[in-house]
Amino acid sequence: MHRHRFLRPLGLLLLLLGLLPVGGIVAAAETATQPEPLLVLNYHDVRDDVAPHGDPDQFAISTQNFIGHLDWLNAQGYHPVSLQQVIDASAGRAKLPSKPVLLTFDDGLRSVYSKVFPLLRAYNYPALVAVITAWVDLPQGQTVQFSRPMGHDDFVTWEQLREMQDSGLVEVASHTDNMHQGLLANPQGNQRPAAVTLLYDSANGKYEDEDAYRARIGADLARSRDKIKQHLGRAPRSLVWPYGAENGVANDTSKELGMTATFDLEGRTTWLDHGLEGLGRMLITNNPTAADLAVDLRRDLRLDGIRAVQVDLDSVYDADPQQQSRNIDALIERIKQIGPNYVFLQAFADPDGNGSADALYFPNSYLPMRADLFSFVAWQLQTRAQTQVYAWLPVLGFELPDADKRRELGIANADSKDVYRLDFTKPEARKIIEGIYDEMAASSSFQGLLFHDDAFLRDNELPSLGNDPAKRTQALIDFTLDLRNTAEHWRSKLKTVRNLYARTVIDPASEAWFAQRLDTFNRYYDYTALMAMPWLEGSGDRPWSWMQHLAKMVGEHDPKFDKTIFELQTVDWNSRKPIADKTLLEQARKLKAMGVRHLAWYPDDFIANRPRLETAREIISSRGFPYPLRR
Repeated sequence: MHRHRFLRPLGLLLLLLGLLPVGGIVAAAETATQPEPLLVLNYHDVRDDVAPHGDPDQFAISTQNFIGHLDWLNAQGYHPVSLQQVIDASAGRAKLPSKPVLLTFDDGLRSVYSKVFPLLRAYNYPALVAVITAWVDLPQGQTVQFSRPMGHDDFVTWEQLREMQDSGLVEVASHTDNMHQGLLANPQGNQRPAAVTLLYDSANGKYEDEDAYRARIGADLARSRDKIKQHLGRAPRSLVWPYGAENGVANDTSKELGMTATFDLEGRTTWLDHGLEGLGRMLITNNPTAADLAVDLRRDLRLDGIRAVQVDLDSVYDADPQQQSRNIDALIERIKQIGPNYVFLQAFADPDGNGSADALYFPNSYLPMRADLFSFVAWQLQTRAQTQVYAWLPVLGFELPDADKRRELGIANADSKDVYRLDFTKPEARKIIEGIYDEMAASSSFQGLLFHDDAFLRDNELPSLGNDPAKRTQALIDFTLDLRNTAEHWRSKLKTVRNLYARTVIDPASEAWFAQRLDTFNRYYDYTALMAMPWLEGSGDRPWSWMQHLAKMVGEHDPKFDKTIFELQTVDWNSRKPIADKTLLEQARKLKAMGVRHLAWYPDDFIANRPRLETAREIISSRGFPYPLRR
């Protein structure tokens, strides 16, 4: 099949935002007959004088609104639980009550003692208080920066922590000793959370290796654990990661030090049948009332639609650093103006447009690094444009610089017209690809993976896999899931999206030519990015009738369109002309009328403003879809 250069990953929940669970009076709770997910709510400062809107500290909540939360939770039948109850439920020793909620308070601010603790006693609610031990020990005269500089008297004392612990209502957790800060993460100067960042040494242009990283975070966590044990007589059993940023290496280190329950800010609820690592929490921000909390907790996240822009870093890269900087600014500003909730960001360099990686945009041991660019742009998109970023990377298409290795490890008898692909059944090739995914995850921050369209097999390729199309499809799926697991060593809870050729939906027998199948993909991946591209498929003379037929075929496998992203093409690669905005709008409106929920497009020309910003907003903006943002 003729290959064109197309389809990059769909592109957070930002490290500073998350979702949680809620509870009620434990003594009055009835044991649920069936397990329920645990809701964890995350609070920070509680003050009397928080502005109803626009307070300088977005993480503060007024005392009045906090009391409203406690009353609402009780009235709605939520049951606040202790960490011990959570541990027992996870171990199968007991069941949690119905609608369980764990209340957590981060940073060890003085208000957790002066405002929160009296209310916990009044309601008889248990809670988890996570302290940054270096801040508890902050000397008089020194400050740390919040919405304002905060000093020793703004944080709890060890005596206050002991009093709260002795009440039986409060368990003290580690929030690290001094990792609630950013570290230099790349040559461009990004600061990323210390607990998950390989420190970049600007003096020698090198990154911290895994051994040094493990030693650094291990020393910090050990200091925190030892201080808590020294002052409170009890070592912490749980760790709350600063900014919710955690990974497999960090969690393993925490467990080795006895802190087996860890918390992040990914997700609203957590099922306890998978252990206590990376429990999700709901971050309380912008001083919500009880009514606001009710809206947030009752919101059905399954109704959220995907609006994704797929971005070429090849279009951002420029040998002139000043021009490259202007390109980055243009991209970020356009994404901010459009407002998608995902960006699928190219992590590989494909300057010749043949669909395989000639180089990579991150430091690695296998291919040339065209520029150390992916980490920087991904972080800018997350923090400045407030979008989730999915790393778009080939599955097999890596052109090794050694020509002999390319021949040795490539798929034998592959058609020269097809994209070059490594033979993943060969141990050396598999190790190379896994190493690339590992090193990308180690160097960058992202929320998911978009597996490129190079992941296909012809029916005459890799005969060792047998002739059964379903088994060949499954072999490629299993390999991509191994790659996800490899990346999760550094980036926990990664979501997955896999490109799919439209022909496999229109003609299911073509699974034999591609080793791809929609219903199988939708079982194993979070989403399938279907290349809904009529001009690519030779149907540009009747694009809507082709698209309509495709959508009807998808509906037979995914009737609610829950898992399938329709990825539109914005350029006719045959004529090299952009698709008219009017045509794109018509396609999007008709697809939505048919029930299609998830839309993306590729490519996005952020330099020439194509598609035009007004069109992009109407089709790809996620703002207000399906719910308006709370003001």
